Amino acid sequence: MRRSRTKDRRPETARRAAWRGHLPILAGISGPDARLTPRSVLAPQTTPLSAEDALRRELYFFSLYRMLEAALLALMLFSRVGEWLGIVERSRLGQGTTVFYLIASVALLGWAQRQRALRAQVLVGTAIDIAVAALAIHALPLASPGIALMLLFNIGAAALLLPLRYGLGGAALAATAMIGEMVWTSLGGNTNPSPLAERVMFSVSFLAIAMLTYLLGRQMRASQALAERRGVELADLAEINELIIRRMRTGVVVVDGEGRLRLANEAALLLLGEAGEGERNLVVAAPELARRLGKWREDGANDDTPMRLGAEQAEVLPRFARLLANSDAALVFLDDTSMVSRRAESMTLATLGRFSASLAHEIRNPLAAISYATQLLEESRDIVDCDRRLLEIIHQQCLRTNGIVQSVLGIARRERANAEHVDLVVWVQRFIDDYEQMLPPESGSVHIRHGAGTVPALVDLRHLQQVLTVLLQNALHYGRLPGDPARVTLVVHNRYGKPTIDVIDRGPGIPEAVQPRLFRPFYTTSEHGTGLGLYIARELCIANEATLDYVAVPAGGSCFRVVLPGPHALLRA
Repeated sequence: MRRSRTKDRRPETARRAAWRGHLPILAGISGPDARLTPRSVLAPQTTPLSAEDALRRELYFFSLYRMLEAALLALMLFSRVGEWLGIVERSRLGQGTTVFYLIASVALLGWAQRQRALRAQVLVGTAIDIAVAALAIHALPLASPGIALMLLFNIGAAALLLPLRYGLGGAALAATAMIGEMVWTSLGGNTNPSPLAERVMFSVSFLAIAMLTYLLGRQMRASQALAERRGVELADLAEINELIIRRMRTGVVVVDGEGRLRLANEAALLLLGEAGEGERNLVVAAPELARRLGKWREDGANDDTPMRLGAEQAEVLPRFARLLANSDAALVFLDDTSMVSRRAESMTLATLGRFSASLAHEIRNPLAAISYATQLLEESRDIVDCDRRLLEIIHQQCLRTNGIVQSVLGIARRERANAEHVDLVVWVQRFIDDYEQMLPPESGSVHIRHGAGTVPALVDLRHLQQVLTVLLQNALHYGRLPGDPARVTLVVHNRYGKPTIDVIDRGPGIPEAVQPRLFRPFYTTSEHGTGLGLYIARELCIANEATLDYVAVPAGGSCFRVVLPGPHALLRA
């Protein structure tokens, strides 16, 4: 079962590589041996042999050795080599035995190549070796020591491939054949047979070599089984590592010394986007990344400035590492900083929710006291009319502050907006009139511009008031040129059938590098700001199914556009 598991591993990896073929960078550079490990990138992998495969390979070499033995016998009997050596007595027995051994060795070699019935092959081959050796010793008595030594190797090889009882049985059969051949020779009338001591020593050598090679084979098989188990475990770990690397949120790319993309995980392909499709050259797929890689190879310093990759322009922080000490291949790690920002934003929201819940109680108590005291003062007859207007403003601002607290709590709790139908032209005009009453003259001026007719919308007025208050405060504070008062215009109009409010100032504008971070929580360019204004404004717009975006003004200045849902957003136009 272990062998089949090892053999099936490469086809399974090939199926995985075929599944990944739709990923352009992996297509053509991945395969059965493609893994995200340093060695695999620089050198091909080899599959270790199983224990049974190793035994079959040894049986094949054993069969080749048997053919060598048969060829030596044929050389001595059918050429002048035997006469030169002085050991040949030409006889039909020797020639017939040699021809039979040649045919049998060729047949056993072909059997070994079919890789079937390993034990039967060894048993049949060993029996033939012993029989041929006994007949050859009888036909060539002068060459009997050499033939016995050659048979010694056959017995040892058989014991290496067979269990102990078969190995010792083959050795005992060979010893019996040696003694039997000596008795046969003596009965045949040969007056000068080989000494009995020589045959006994060969017999003992057969048994000893069989035992020794069996112990060696057992140790070899145990080592092979251990290596196979370790190989299976390493293959499992390699697949786990590959799966982990493929599913990492950090992009991983292997780039060789010539700038070709060798491997890339799924996160890297997503970050590269269409720029990496079909391209194996980093200079073509991501020129800025290739430039930073070249600079790192020159001075070894990483640039910690985020860069943008792909069609989605995701912010990525590249890091480089050398794959091997003596190689030009490099590992490129692509950290998606936007993911870190989203995670930090989630933590910020959780902190904001807890902070808002604890702060709301502390703010509402003094607000209630101020509002109650204002109402009592309004009931006094000693208050002149101009002071009553101030009390009215105080009361309105208390209500507004309480509404802000409610909105922040609503964001933390993800409360739904209570939308209602409204005419934006009338409501924005009223909002500007109320806002100008508490606006100092030196702060600037606010105007409204609208087309003819009405602009109906569906929105939570409390949320819209807070959004416009934030936008107006930012425009009056930042949207002015040095030495000039701020001039802010609220444009109410229908844009593509949707009610829209544009808050436009005539200031210096917002730098392009700052624009992507405008609506992030706690991001501010002012020493006295909190960085929550625009973030809360956008969250309130999202709660009302509206959008808040920054629109650059070519003539100078800034424009924040609020696009609201129409009064019949669910009805077909």
